[in-house]
Amino acid sequence: MSSESMPIAPKTHSKGAEVLATFGRLLRYSLVRLVSLFATVVVGVFLTIMIANMGGYVDEIMRAQIRENVTIAVASNPANQTLDPDIRRQLVLERIAQEEKRLGLDQPLILRSLKYLVNALTLDLGRAQNMTSDTGSKQVREIILNRLPSTLLLMGSANLVLFISSILIALNLSRHYGSFWDKLVIALSPTSSAPPWFYGIFLILIFAAVFKVLPFGGMVSAPPPENKFEYGLSVLKHLILPASSLIISALFLSIYNYRTFFLIYSSEDYVEMAKAKGLPARDIERNYILRPTLPTIITNFALLLIGLWTGAIITETVFLWPGLGRTLFKAIGLYDTPVIVASTIIFAYLLAITVFLLDFIYAMVDPRVKIGSGN
Repeated sequence: MSSESMPIAPKTHSKGAEVLATFGRLLRYSLVRLVSLFATVVVGVFLTIMIANMGGYVDEIMRAQIRENVTIAVASNPANQTLDPDIRRQLVLERIAQEEKRLGLDQPLILRSLKYLVNALTLDLGRAQNMTSDTGSKQVREIILNRLPSTLLLMGSANLVLFISSILIALNLSRHYGSFWDKLVIALSPTSSAPPWFYGIFLILIFAAVFKVLPFGGMVSAPPPENKFEYGLSVLKHLILPASSLIISALFLSIYNYRTFFLIYSSEDYVEMAKAKGLPARDIERNYILRPTLPTIITNFALLLIGLWTGAIITETVFLWPGLGRTLFKAIGLYDTPVIVASTIIFAYLLAITVFLLDFIYAMVDPRVKIGSGN
């Protein structure tokens, strides 16, 4: 029998082609997600503009304020006091019309809202009506940029500590199921239903009012230290209480959720098989429990992160933290529409970026997700 062996056909797709194909799918997936998130931001910001203006109610307040200011300015000018009353009245009307045109109040509400939407999306929001930046500027962009780093510092540090500590504690509890500490975390998990500012009030009372070891609020001591190292220590000292309130409000529920995920995956058949093969416990936790649990953890953390972002408004106000949340709270009280819209769109951008990054990571760590395949 002299049958010739058939030659093995070469692979039709080289490794380089596979990398390019994966990159192409990844790019398409990213673009689709970015477009959908941007559309969500646009709709949210437009609704915010309409709500902030209260269907034209704020415009009427502004018109009344313009009429009052122009009337007082014309009447208090000595050069105008000798004018005929009709001429003076005409002068007032002309200046009111000029001021309304400058502010765009002479255009229809829907047209102004659409124009304002385009400006808002590009962060070109002009001047604030009542608020100023730390340097005294009324430019909305400068007001927002002054407050943004403080919010990023607070939220970034709190969420980083929360995520790492929750994972480590939950992993340890999953090894000691039914222990005292495990039962304690289960009992304390309902406490996460309270918002961060609720715990913040108690933290201020205990550590600032009673023990006097931490400041009541603010971001840095007054006057600020001139030395950079001392300045950093002062910021860190002021950061402890607001960051702790954010962490405590979500810590026990996060630990409980992650611990439950770990317990579910640790009872899978493939984990029992790995144990039967005699693999080290650390390798089993890392490769057979922690890695498959990552998509679920990322989804849970994304929802938690969104909740903490939205809760920053009152938390920053309670601690007098000079961030975007407190700025938005003050702007609402002052009917400062440009600052309200600017703060809202920054929060919307931050949320969209957060969701995009977490969604992207989710697709990377979960092999069941076919990036860009349309399935």
